Amino acid sequence: MSNHKQVLGRWGEDVAADYLAAHGYTLLERNVHSAHGELDIVASKDSLLVFVEVKTRTSHIFAYPEDSVTRRKQAYLLSAAEAYLQAHPESGDSWQFDVIAVEGTPGGKAEIEHFENVIG
Repeated sequence: MSNHKQVLGRWGEDVAADYLAAHGYTLLERNVHSAHGELDIVASKDSLLVFVEVKTRTSHIFAYPEDSVTRRKQAYLLSAAEAYLQAHPESGDSWQFDVIAVEGTPGGKAEIEHFENVIG
């Protein structure tokens, strides 16, 4: 991955984390790696555990950020979440997947769209 993509991705995750915190979520972990994939953000709100996939783009000229959460990506996310839940049995039974789409560039204004409970 190029340095530009890494910087953009990290910025998008920071924007998403700030957004979640401002909307009453408690951030539990970031960039959780497993053999099944990576979870960008693990958060909670009330008694709900929320796995958040963050997608960042500088614009939507070619596609919206959320369009990159394909069925294949969803399968990886489900596997990573199952691994997380097995490692953290105290997390409970109530959980969901959200996608936060971020458009913009570091140092500029971010456009944020939050899609809740997107993977069934």
